[in-house]
Amino acid sequence: MSLALPAPFQTRMQTQLGAAYPAFADALAQPSPTSIRVNRAKMALPTHLPKVPWTETGFYLSARPSFTLDPMFHGGGYYVQEASSMFLEQALRQSVDLSEPLAVLDLCGAPGGKSTHIASLLSPESLLVANEVIKPRANILAENIQKWGSGNVVVTNNDPSHIGQLTGFFDVLVVDAPCSGEGMFRKDPDAMNEWSEANVKLCSERQRRILMDVWDALKPGGVLIYSTCTYNLEENEENLAWLAQQQDAETIGLELSPDWGVTPTELEGMHGYRFYPHQTQGEGFFLAAVRKTDGEEARTFKKSKRPFLVLASKQEKSLVQDWLNEPQNWELVKHKEVLRALPKAWMLELEQLYENLRVVYGGIELAEVMKNNAKPLPALALSQHLSADAFPRAEVDFPTALKFLHREDIDLENSANGWVLVQFNGVPLGWGKKLQNRVNNHYPKEWRIRMSLDEALKPENVAGLFTLGKSAK
Repeated sequence: MSLALPAPFQTRMQTQLGAAYPAFADALAQPSPTSIRVNRAKMALPTHLPKVPWTETGFYLSARPSFTLDPMFHGGGYYVQEASSMFLEQALRQSVDLSEPLAVLDLCGAPGGKSTHIASLLSPESLLVANEVIKPRANILAENIQKWGSGNVVVTNNDPSHIGQLTGFFDVLVVDAPCSGEGMFRKDPDAMNEWSEANVKLCSERQRRILMDVWDALKPGGVLIYSTCTYNLEENEENLAWLAQQQDAETIGLELSPDWGVTPTELEGMHGYRFYPHQTQGEGFFLAAVRKTDGEEARTFKKSKRPFLVLASKQEKSLVQDWLNEPQNWELVKHKEVLRALPKAWMLELEQLYENLRVVYGGIELAEVMKNNAKPLPALALSQHLSADAFPRAEVDFPTALKFLHREDIDLENSANGWVLVQFNGVPLGWGKKLQNRVNNHYPKEWRIRMSLDEALKPENVAGLFTLGKSAK
């Protein structure tokens, strides 16, 4: 089935691709590939799936299953992500030293594909700020960050101009800019229906504004990784050439393997990398990396006289002291009734973030404290830093896992009374509280599976459902 592409778009692409245009148009008539990226902290890499070649943890699936009905998905065992966008891994590996403690910003972070990918690539000593300007999308980003479980991530909900005021704060800026979405036409017909040449121009202007707004937040010597899911020159090469004219920026060349099928481009000395669906197994995508060669250094942060982040008391800390691996790496703070663990090495910088930005979520939400009692919170259950001995665990079968995620009552006959970590295939899902003959289900209401489980739990369907494999534990 061929797509009814807008006529001006066809003309543009015929000019851009020349003789390769028919192969491009044919590729858009094929189904979109389905790909996932595995969370190695929670699951072993599958050995039976074809790999996405430019990343260590990406895999193609032969068909698109119902991810909603896979407990491993809800437990943050993997993320469903478009394969081309995983090329971000090459840009990071080839432009910065990932073993160093880095401050990284993912400016347009929702729903979380690139943020969770960056979190997996950074050293544990690094800090990631995942930002999203639209509030409901920022909440989705926060949910996906919690499920991934990294701990050294702060989710913010700010305009790029607010973040630009944090002069020289970041070693790396990742700007996956809002665009005209040409690369998503076969995946999202709405993108095609909304496309126009006027919209391309509008997007290009908005992207330039975003780059200018956030540029000051990058340290001199720092790296900007710019990407879009669109094909045209205005939103890609021309924006980079324009940036180099406005600011002190130099291009960073990336090494490509010839069998990847990635198309290198260059305009006015600035290098970029394009993904076309007739040459790579993925959607349309563009990425470029540049280094900032001059600019203002970050100011040194001093301890605030009236800190926004209030440290937990000794008594409060004692309630949760055995819950985290390597507790010496974390500072415990209390806001309202919630105890939160934040990376100790970054407390001065975190104070600046909490004072100057709208923080939606940060670190690891450990517990709600009431009357000297600590109620463990969902983020702790899903954290990669939860101590293995802190709580009893109940391994449940597939139907029980789905019922738990649907927020139904489940039975944990062999568990002792108290808080129990419910897990499937070794991957934790959330908390149950055993009280004599019943179990209170503490899975968050807003995260629950909403679709009916009647059909999903029929024996013939259960047997064929998608599960990726065992946990990494």
